[in-house]
Amino acid sequence: MGKTVTTRYDVAEHLRSPEEMAAYLEASLEEAGDDAAFIAKALGDIARARGMAQVARDAGLSRESLYKALSGERSPGFDTILKVIGALGLKLQATASTKRAARSVSRSSGRVAKRKAA
Repeated sequence: MGKTVTTRYDVAEHLRSPEEMAAYLEASLEEAGDDAAFIAKALGDIARARGMAQVARDAGLSRESLYKALSGERSPGFDTILKVIGALGLKLQATASTKRAARSVSRSSGRVAKRKAA
């Protein structure tokens, strides 16, 4: 039997369209939980797919600082995240979490009921 040759998988090689990049970021946001470095790494993957030098120029950052910020080894500032997302041609959207939204509605309903009773 022959020797199996493997190569390192690089997701950036498979992110070809803005829709694929947006889907990858959305999946990363869902998977990350509270891990901001995970999100930064995902943005780094997308930036590499787009071209790190161009993303750095569009974001108004140096290429070196962008590599450091999106390495996944640290959590960059939110201002940096916003600049990178804008440079990538992506946008953030907020949706209500069904768990938290349901809990908030039940809490606010209880407060309204207490006020009316008083």
